[in-house]
This record gives sequence, structure tokens and C-alpha cells, in this order.
Amino acid sequence: MSEETFFPRRVLIGHGLLASFLLPAALRGRLAEAAPRPSAEPVVQGPGRKPFESFATRAPRLVVLDPGHGGKDPGAIGVSGTYEKHVALAAALELKRQLEATGRYRVELTRKRDLFIPLESRVAYAQAQRASVFVSLHADAVPDHSVRGASVYTLAAHASDAQTAALAARENAADRFAGPQFRGLRPEVVQILASLVRRETRIGSARLSHSLVASLNHAGPLLPNPERHAGFVVLKAADIPSVLVEMGFMSNRQDEAILQRQEHRKQVAAAMRRAIEAYFATADHLAHMAG
Repeated sequence: MSEETFFPRRVLIGHGLLASFLLPAALRGRLAEAAPRPSAEPVVQGPGRKPFESFATRAPRLVVLDPGHGGKDPGAIGVSGTYEKHVALAAALELKRQLEATGRYRVELTRKRDLFIPLESRVAYAQAQRASVFVSLHADAVPDHSVRGASVYTLAAHASDAQTAALAARENAADRFAGPQFRGLRPEVVQILASLVRRETRIGSARLSHSLVASLNHAGPLLPNPERHAGFVVLKAADIPSVLVEMGFMSNRQDEAILQRQEHRKQVAAAMRRAIEAYFATADHLAHMAG
């Protein structure tokens, strides 16, 4: 591919977020023409922000964990009465403990107790914290009580299958999401930049999903085709690689029983920790290769 067709370009958007892309040459003029003119005023960066930074290289790495449901929303209720919201929080706290024990990550939770948090507030929290990745933890329920196993979901306009479409509908039922807006830029630039950021984010989300599935395979059973996708509201942060992990099914007696056990949750958390570490190791390698 020739230099005349594509060229490396770093694009600064939003609150100091930088993305690396290959932009079509046809867009060079449009970006140059529409870009804001330099100001005589010095640009002041916010606390901890760097002018040239992407989610792959933000330091220190911040992992935002999102225990699903909470408060008035119990989530799925197990066959013996276990609440999904309690399992999700217990697993998130264990994963937080293991990640922090490595000394390489900061970890924040969207909720630390039995509290209802709207979906858009969970997304907004991760964006405000400038998270490197966002992992939402759940344990689903379906009418077929024989269905069991973990699975990992990423955002997509259309669901990968009927079961995932139904899951997304259940998870999204209580809330609506209003996406972040770009301010101070012309509409055509906003459209270009938003598209490019979403593309980079989708690539990062898919890489994290693949790493999680490979690691969770050693912690227990997986659903058939465990990498799935649908329009989950909680995964709609345009600039943060985001995944939703279903650790099992509360509607299955075996899954519910093992998710109640602290030892099993430790194994699941360890698998997710290894996957997150592998994701960042790959991100570091790619950043190094890109120079």
C-alpha cells in the first residue's frame, strides 16, 4: 500500500485521548481544513493527562470493573435463590484484589456495595476515570436450565445469535445510553474521528475478549461459541475496550452452586487476571512495534 494512499496519523480528540490510525489520503485535506486553528493561549492538560496518549498506553493502567446489577435490581435469580448482583460483586472484589496484588494496575469498581447504578452512569464513570479497559461481570439466567458455562461479549450493532440478543435485551431493559459528544469540532471531523476511535476500540475489545475466553477455558465450562456480541448498553464507551463476562448461569444448578463457592470465584478471577495481563502485554508489544 503506497504512501500516497494511506499514511500514519495521530489524532487528538476529546479529553486528551490519542488514537493511532491509518487515514485515507483523501481525508487529509478535510482534516487540515476543518481542524481548529492554533490558539495563542497555551493548552493546559488536566491532571494526569498527557497530550499524546491512547488507551493502549495510558499509565498507570486503570482497570474498571463493573459488578452487574445491584440495589433494587437483583439481576438473575438462581434456582436456589442466589442473586446475580451478589455473585457479580464478590467476583469483582476478588478480581480487584488479584490485579492490585501484581502491583501493575489500578482498579476501580462502578459499585462497591449493594447499590443500583444506572447503565449510563457506569459507562460515564469509566470514561471519567479514563479507564484502559472496562470489564462488566454477570451471571445470566435462561429458561433452559440445562444451559451452563461462561461466555464473553463485545459490542455490535447486531447480535451474534438469538440467545445473545435476548441477553442484551434483558441487560439493557432498565436503562438507556446517551453517547459522549465531541465539542468544538466541525461535524465532518467529528464523524471521521468517532468512526476511527470506535474502530480502534472494537479491535481492542475483540483482543480482550479472545484473551478472556482462552483463559476462562481453564477455569470451567464455556458456552459453545463463547465469543459473542450484541448491542449491550454498558459496553458503549466509544473510547474504552469493553467486554461483558457471563461467568455462568444462575438458572443452572451446577453453575449456581460453583459460583456460590469462594474457591471457584478465585479461579475465575485468576483466569480473568491472566487474560487482562496478556491483553496489556500484547498492547505493549504492538505499541513498541509501532514505534
